[in-house]
Amino acid sequence: MTTQYWPPGCATGIGSLPGTDPLEAARTVAGELPRLPHLPELPARGVGADLIGRTAALLVDLATEVVPSGYRITARPGREHRRGVDLLRTDLDALDEALDATRPAWVKVQAAGPWTLTAGVELRTGHRVLTDRGARREFAASLAEGLAGHVAEVATRTGARVVVQLDEPSLPAVLAGSLPTPSGFGTVSAVPEPDAEALLRTVIEALPEPVIVHCCAPKAPIGLLRAAGAGALALDAGLLGSHTAALDAVGEAWDAGTPLLLGLVPSSLPAGRREPALRDLARPAYDLADQIGFTRSRLAELVVPTPTCGLAGATPDWARRAMTLARDLGNAFVDPPESWASPTPT
Repeated sequence: MTTQYWPPGCATGIGSLPGTDPLEAARTVAGELPRLPHLPELPARGVGADLIGRTAALLVDLATEVVPSGYRITARPGREHRRGVDLLRTDLDALDEALDATRPAWVKVQAAGPWTLTAGVELRTGHRVLTDRGARREFAASLAEGLAGHVAEVATRTGARVVVQLDEPSLPAVLAGSLPTPSGFGTVSAVPEPDAEALLRTVIEALPEPVIVHCCAPKAPIGLLRAAGAGALALDAGLLGSHTAALDAVGEAWDAGTPLLLGLVPSSLPAGRREPALRDLARPAYDLADQIGFTRSRLAELVVPTPTCGLAGATPDWARRAMTLARDLGNAFVDPPESWASPTPT
């Protein structure tokens, strides 16, 4: 049985959008994705607005500063840290205003997961936080506490149930031991899967269900994410391909009723390329259901259409259109057009 958290046919975004106006972004999301809107991220605003800076702004009793190599832990909050906090509060104000007329049942917020966060922040020595077992546990605990408070505030302000999406694009590299050291001449030692699962679980268990874990990198560790307690997975359909291991992992997830936020709409449209037809965008979801033996009619329950990744690199017009197409896909999975009656969309 599928664990149904939100209505069948929902669609949502991954997080980031182009531009620098939080109210415009929030209104766009509220209009295009009314049943599962997300808190927009606007990394074009610079330091503090990117994934690591936004997440660092949520930490409790930990602060970061910006150095030439990136974000680094510091003893007390500095200008960049305070800027991240201010930007996040501005975004919440904008979302609250944009949702005032609709008041959806669900709202999604995003933050870096513990492995991507500790891979993206340095210790004072210049090494990544993830290289220090004690430091990464401290960061995970701080992140869990900060996110729990963030969820409570968003729920109070919007009146919605809040679902958290933990972004873990760095996790495959953490597991493979392919992240470079500060010198650039070596790589950070691989983290064993049981350790990676345990740290991720400490954050997931501190948050209300379901927690979505998003990994848009190749070879996403689907089994590990589910074992850590992820209630839903966000994956790029184009990276699943026909790999037996990935298909088996998705089949096991669906057997357990775990829904997928499935990246079906391109996050950017190359210049001169025609907009894909809705039926073509749906094809990977239908193929996935066919390959692992699931009835296509269940896609409305099992799949939440999304863009393939964040939309920060898209034009404003395409960002809006991508969200519209995701919404249209969700509706089509509930009530397929008559023209899709053939066994395989073409």
